[in-house]
Amino acid sequence: MATAALVDSSMRLELDGGLDADNKPVVKSKNFANVKTASTPDQLYAVATALAGLQEYPLLMIRRNDSFAINS
Repeated sequence: MATAALVDSSMRLELDGGLDADNKPVVKSKNFANVKTASTPDQLYAVATALAGLQEYPLLMIRRNDSFAINS
């Protein structure tokens, strides 16, 4: 039976960059590597909203990207 182990985590803030010349939404992003793998969603949300307050653009979405090692 295969097992999966969480080995790495990162966070991405997606920000509202306004509209382009064709009135299409522009999404800016900031990536943060080396997020503690044991971080809870509440902890990430608290950090992300604090960091979003320092950004030029308003926050649209917070994404967490986890990487797993799968072994047999």
